[in-house]
Parts: sequence; C-alpha cells; structure tokens
Amino acid sequence: MRLIWKSFRALYFATVLMLLGSGLLSTYLALRLSESVDGIWVGAMMAANYLGLVLGAKTGHRLIARVGHIRAYAACAGAVSAAVLGFGLIDWLPIWLALRMLVGLCMMCQYMVIESWLNEQAEAKSRGMVFSAYMVASYMGLVLGQMVLVVHPSLGPELLMLVAMCFALCLVPVALTGKLHPAALRPAPMEPRFFIERVPLSLMTTLTAGLTIGAFYGLAPLYAARIGLPTEQVGLYMGACIFAGLVVQWPLGWFSDRSDRSKLIRAAALAMSVMALPLAIMPTIELPFLLPLAFSVSMLQFCLYPLAVAFANDHVEGERRVSLTAMLLVTFGIGASIGPLLGGLLIKYLGPNMLYAFFCVCGLVLAWRVRPDKVTHEHQVENAPLLHVPMQDGTGSSPLKAALDPRVDEQVVQDVMTDTPAEDSEDVTAAETAGKEGPAVEDVEAGVDARSPSVEPKP
Repeated sequence: MRLIWKSFRALYFATVLMLLGSGLLSTYLALRLSESVDGIWVGAMMAANYLGLVLGAKTGHRLIARVGHIRAYAACAGAVSAAVLGFGLIDWLPIWLALRMLVGLCMMCQYMVIESWLNEQAEAKSRGMVFSAYMVASYMGLVLGQMVLVVHPSLGPELLMLVAMCFALCLVPVALTGKLHPAALRPAPMEPRFFIERVPLSLMTTLTAGLTIGAFYGLAPLYAARIGLPTEQVGLYMGACIFAGLVVQWPLGWFSDRSDRSKLIRAAALAMSVMALPLAIMPTIELPFLLPLAFSVSMLQFCLYPLAVAFANDHVEGERRVSLTAMLLVTFGIGASIGPLLGGLLIKYLGPNMLYAFFCVCGLVLAWRVRPDKVTHEHQVENAPLLHVPMQDGTGSSPLKAALDPRVDEQVVQDVMTDTPAEDSEDVTAAETAGKEGPAVEDVEAGVDARSPSVEPKP
C-alpha cells in the first residue's frame, strides 16, 4: 500500500484538493442560500451540479480526444476556478445555477483525466488497491472541505477564494509532467434496454442511492442551519456524515462477500428508514444526539450504491461490465438530479426535518420493491458472487472508473473503449498530435511509466 501511495501521490494529492474544493463549495452555497431563499433553490443548485456531471460524461470524452488529457484538465480546472469566483461577483440565482452546472461538467472531465491516468499506470494485480486509495483520497478531500467550516465559520468571500485556490493548485501535480499522456478512450455504449431487463434491482437501488445522496449533499447543510446549528457545527455534522461513507466500506465488503446481496440491499434500506425516523419526527435536535443518528443514516445511505454495483456485476457477463458502469453512473446522476428538488419542496412546505422523512420514504419504497425471494439468479455469472470492491458514492467518479475496477478485465476495457469510431478519427488524430507537442500525465516523483502495455493508442 505504501508503494501505491508513493507511486501515485501526486495524483492523489490533486484528487484531495479537487474534492476539498468541491465539498466546501457545496456546503458553502447551501448555507449562503439558506439565509435568503427557500429549499427549492438550494435543491436546484445541487441538481444543476449533477446535471453537469451527467452531461460532462459525454463532453469530457470529446474534449480529451480533441486536445489531449493535460490541456483538457488545465482548461477545466481554470473554468471551475473562474466559475467559483463568479459566485462572489454575481448574486443572480439563474446565473448561479448555470455556474453550478459548469462546475459539475468540468469536474467530470477532471475525473476522467485522473481515472484514465490511474488505469494506464496501475498494474493489473494492484488495480484494486489503486482504486481503494483513490476512494480514500476522495473521501478525505470531502471531509477536509467540511472541516474548513469548523475552523472558519464565517461565510465570507474568502471561502470562495479558498475553493478557487484548491482548483488552481490541483493543476500543479498534473501540469508538471514529462511523458506521454494515456491513450484516448471513447464512451462505452450503455444498452439501457438490456440492463433494465437484466438487472432492474440494481438500477432501482442505484436510483434510490442517487435520490438520497443527492438530497444529502444538497440539503443537509440547509437542514442543519434551519434546526439552529451554527456554521462550525454544520461543518462538523457534514464531515461526520461523509466520513461515515468511508468507514462503512470495508465492513460492508466483508458482509457482501458472505451474504445474499439482494437481502443486504433490503436490510440496508429498512435500517436506513428506521434510523432516519427519529430525525424525521423531531423538528429540532441537539448536536450530541444528532451526530450518532445522522452518522448511522449516512453509513446506510452510502451502502446502497456499492451493493447495487456488486449485485449487478454478479449478473452481467464480463464483456458488458464497462457498459454497466456507465449505465449505473447515469442512473445515479438522474436520481441525484431529482432528489434535491423533491427534498427542497418538502423542506419548503413542511420543515427541515422532512429531509430525513424523505430518506425514510425512499428506504421503505426500496425495501418494498426489493424481493429477495423473487430473485431467480438465472443470469448469475459462474464465478459469482464476485469480490466486493469498496467504492465511492458515485459523486466523485466517471464512466472510466470501470477501467480501475478489478472485476472488469483489462482486455474488455481495451476492446470496448479504445476502438475509435470513424466519426471521431479526426479528434483522436488531434489528440495524438497534442501528445507529441508537449508533456502529459505521469507521476514525476515516482517515475512510473505512463504507458501500460495492455492499453496502447491506435495508430
């Protein structure tokens, strides 16, 4: 593990800075808006972010293919920095929505650059560890972003300057490179009809995870502010809840590898509803009682997406797992775009505790729809259950994440994502030319070879 951290420390450091800025920006905007507008606008702000992430999954591929990884990353980091400063210059909410969508779109491109770099430099035998370390770096950045509010509770423009600084600094380890960038990858086909018929339970679970996690990131700061917590306690509350997502991953993996995953999904959904119920019925609650309850709810929320991914991989053939990852992320993004809007409506008309009532209802609906006794396992693959892999919640990753998942064969990634369609040939030629003109992604500190023998660029 130490060797992996050393080999990829520059890239992990860039990830920490990106997510620190992103996490701080989400909470800052929610708290700023809570002072003057209702929950619908706060929810719309987070929905715009997830809409940008979904759109960026397509735009990012074309941008990287046209100008190369380094230039795409630099352009997007610059655009995010400018958008963040724009929040301090303009107070018109429609412009804020457009800026928030731009931040989501550009960050998706940045995720794609980082994940393609990790994929190309990671050896097959260590992809799981590389993936886990990337997940830890992402959660660490999100938690640190909330801790900034604990030590600096004032919601002044200096916080926006700090966010812009994080996105400017995350350029440094990526820009200081000296070898060829990774080969350009094309989007994987999603095949929605096939997956709706094959893994409806996983898609339903992913949609529910998107609804609840999107609502959490967008509206939990508003909930905390409306029940009377000062800004520093809001940061502590958010940090504890996000940390719960990291803590639960490894115990979840142990249970997932030894239990029926459909039963685990149903149990997690029911438990989430039970744990959210006290917060749903109490209009206000003191911090010492709030933290353990909210921590428990968040642990169960962050269980749903990894379980859905593991269950889906058990029932989809290896050659379709890259497409499966893209389908699951789009489904998550759709849910995460809708969840903040629904939660914002509930908060506006019924009070802040309706956020946890929303979680409670989502859990009950999922538990009602998941029927383990109806799961036939007709399409279960031969080596199922596959090893459970600790995963992010879907907010900090791109469709290229499939290339890092040790359950997905490297040859499948190469076959599905490196065969360039005819209509994109000019873009790829431009990308190759850009790669010859200047340096691209690598870890100069460790001297890791940037070109994996299993993923070669097309001539």
